[in-house]
Amino acid sequence: MIKVAVVGASGYTGIELLRILHGHPEVEVTCVTSERSAGKSVAEIFPSVRDRYSLVLERLEPVRVAEKADFIFTALPHQAAMEVVPSFLKLGKKVVDLSADYRFRSPDVYASWYQPHLNPEVLRTSVYGLPEIRRDSVSDAFLVGNPGCYPTSIILGLAPLLRNGMVDHTSLIADSKSAVSGAGRGAKVDTLFCEVNEGFKAYGVAVHRHTPEIEQELSLLAGESVTISFTPHLVPMDRGILSTLYGRLAEEVSTTRLLEVYREFYRGEKFVRILPEGLYPSTSHVRGSNFCDIGLVVDQRTGRVVVVSAIDNLIKGASGQAVQNMNIMNGFPETMGLDALPLFP
Repeated sequence: MIKVAVVGASGYTGIELLRILHGHPEVEVTCVTSERSAGKSVAEIFPSVRDRYSLVLERLEPVRVAEKADFIFTALPHQAAMEVVPSFLKLGKKVVDLSADYRFRSPDVYASWYQPHLNPEVLRTSVYGLPEIRRDSVSDAFLVGNPGCYPTSIILGLAPLLRNGMVDHTSLIADSKSAVSGAGRGAKVDTLFCEVNEGFKAYGVAVHRHTPEIEQELSLLAGESVTISFTPHLVPMDRGILSTLYGRLAEEVSTTRLLEVYREFYRGEKFVRILPEGLYPSTSHVRGSNFCDIGLVVDQRTGRVVVVSAIDNLIKGASGQAVQNMNIMNGFPETMGLDALPLFP
């Protein structure tokens, strides 16, 4: 049994962590923090956990948090995380950070898309926490940068093609749609009900901050520099990401053969499901779960492959993947606490 703190527990990823960890047999949540809701009980902020959590949200004081917990999840905004993560590491705690602050290998890349990095020496010790690709590195890590939601859906969708040199990586396009919860719990005009209901729009076109994260990991898979055209869209639903991915095939291949490649690549992976030929994922079939569903087809007419991947942006795209990383870092079974089937309808 390990004692766990959730730093930044009043957002959507925070409550998802609390919900998942409540069912984890090897975890006790002993500390929760929130600057804006300090002094209130968790149940006041999230009535869904009434009678299951009696913890009171505290202000973030790293030494105090470290005294109460063995393992730390930081679910803070970008930049806020790097102000406290080094303190937790110096105090001997393992950390999974859900912000972008520790996802990048290069501090210069991080600075060009976010802001100057406050502790690049720590950045160099972090591990990018996509378990299906980086499991061995995650198991030895003290600091894991939990992947973004869009990158998770795109990297898992394209990894077998790039690792096997089956696609022209200069031709990659990612067309992704996300639920509104991906924008966080803070009040913003763009995510008000009347702004998103009955609407469907692209945003961050050609400038979205997840682009360099995606390119970093795809380049490592391909063994050379990869660029991608990435366009995210906002859809009026609570949860889910659907990414439709396009690439020109390096050689003629059938859909049946590509599906065999994907099944072999993800053989033994508990959270990646490769769908039968002719079937494609739906966000409604992964909702509330840590699954990533993938379907694909070869478009013989154009010589392109079309890959479709679906995840719950708050689970496999954030908190579920964070718990998956925690399990690996602590030697627990990887699926522990994450066995729940998707919610349907």
